Amino acid sequence: MESQLTVAFAHIANSLNLPWVWVAVAGLLLIALLGQWIIGMLLRRLYRLAQQSEQQWDDAFVVALIAPAKLAWWLLLLTLLFALLPALASVRGVALTTLHASLVLLVPWFLHRLITNVEEQVVLAKFSDGTSVDKATVRSTARLLRVALWLVTVLMLLQTLGVSVSGLLAFGGIGGIAVGFAAKDLLANFFGGLGIHMDRPFTIGDWVRSPDRALEGTVEDIGWRVTRIRTFDKRPLYVPNSVFSQIVIENPSRMLNRRIYEKFGLRYEDSRSVGPVVDAVREMLNGHDAIDTDQTIIVNFESFGGSSLDCFLYCHTRTTNWVEYHGVKQDVLMKVLGIVHEHGADIAFPTRTLHVQSPDEAMGS
Repeated sequence: MESQLTVAFAHIANSLNLPWVWVAVAGLLLIALLGQWIIGMLLRRLYRLAQQSEQQWDDAFVVALIAPAKLAWWLLLLTLLFALLPALASVRGVALTTLHASLVLLVPWFLHRLITNVEEQVVLAKFSDGTSVDKATVRSTARLLRVALWLVTVLMLLQTLGVSVSGLLAFGGIGGIAVGFAAKDLLANFFGGLGIHMDRPFTIGDWVRSPDRALEGTVEDIGWRVTRIRTFDKRPLYVPNSVFSQIVIENPSRMLNRRIYEKFGLRYEDSRSVGPVVDAVREMLNGHDAIDTDQTIIVNFESFGGSSLDCFLYCHTRTTNWVEYHGVKQDVLMKVLGIVHEHGADIAFPTRTLHVQSPDEAMGS
């Protein structure tokens, strides 16, 4: 192709009585602009076809391809320019090596863009159809793929530039052992983060707490070294990921119900009302719209207290929302109070009976 272009440019230069270099540069520029227009037209058509399909992956592929394809065309023309022009012979070797290295970088650049686009499509597609998605896992997987991609790219680029990769890998193995000992805490945090992304005990937005540590709040970010938790008093808490492999973690965000467990006591003079009150409270809970009747419901007289006849109720709400739960709990307790009053009874409060001896009793004793 180079010889054919050289002959064609020489023939045109002789016909127009112009320097061959001018004709070659102008011809290559014209070819570059024409190719740019054709490539742009083809890519726009591909993009329109991708948008018409129901799948989102083809959109991500075409969008990732546009910029690398256009740059690849210009790099090919530059390579051809350095190969054709004798005036650039002195720098031709360095220039061609640089251009070849640039062409090697186009493929990982395209793959990098493709991974990023697919990552965004996965998150947006899940949210658009109402399906939940673990954004932390998606983004961490994409980040890991990009890191691996560029590590392989660096090795390929060094090989292209004539650097011995085998020696570098051998040195990297020895150096990796030394770095591993020096950065054991960093590696522990990395593998701790990897365990979080694989096991998924929690994700961004979850409320977590640990009975082993003073740790409670909402997860804001899961990194490869630390996880950021926002406590309920709005302070950020940065926890090394290795900690999560050594402590117990509760995830209340994944609870199915919230429990109501309350005790109430009736006065001893209301002993005849204990049975009817307990039955009425049980009936009220079974008919309450916000109480999950598929779960255990218990209402019983429990014990003879020091100043009250102690009863208790045990049930679960349908909602797990903290604010809504307290609204349901308040409604249940208000209805319990109403039932107690409807049966002519009342809630007991701590009392003490003081027996004072009369003088005659005191003298008799």
